[in-house]
Amino acid sequence: MSKVYFYYSAMNAGKSTILLQSSYNYQERGMDTLLLCPALDTRAGVGRIRSRIGLEAQATAFTAADDLLAITRAVLSVRKLACVLVDEAQFLTSAQVYQLTDIADDLRIPVLAYGIRTDFQGNLFEGSLRLLALADNIIEIKTICHCGRKATMVLRVDSSGKAVREGEQIEIGGNDRYVSVCRRHFKEGRASS
Repeated sequence: MSKVYFYYSAMNAGKSTILLQSSYNYQERGMDTLLLCPALDTRAGVGRIRSRIGLEAQATAFTAADDLLAITRAVLSVRKLACVLVDEAQFLTSAQVYQLTDIADDLRIPVLAYGIRTDFQGNLFEGSLRLLALADNIIEIKTICHCGRKATMVLRVDSSGKAVREGEQIEIGGNDRYVSVCRRHFKEGRASS
């Protein structure tokens, strides 16, 4: 039986690096993969997954309106797939997470989804919430806070490095806008030591 795996962490833990390495491992053994990423994340370009350490690959970009099961079936009509990998899985809709379970259950293709668990206010993203509920395996990828403890939360910061507590849940950004911290420093709003 194929499974849905949810790999989660705070930002800058290496999720995209691990995703790209997993895809490479399949491909090195002659097995094809389907990489999916949200179209709204354009930091590396639409339909591109890039890690902070420089690894990158082309991916199929999807919007909230897209059916991931239908996309996967369309790809299967032209090539065999060994695995589906999803970057920035926190941006999935509930329906799309359910579609990922259909890929695993009906098409018997493993799904590896990588994303952030909570937003800058400590609330679960819709995609993460549904993955935590429906994934067969839930795996934490660890990173560290500036104090050396495990970082489990994400602070959104302004241009002067001060914590931002209000705003839209989704604002695409990198190290210039977000800092991974432990729960204590999240509550204090302290992005650095």
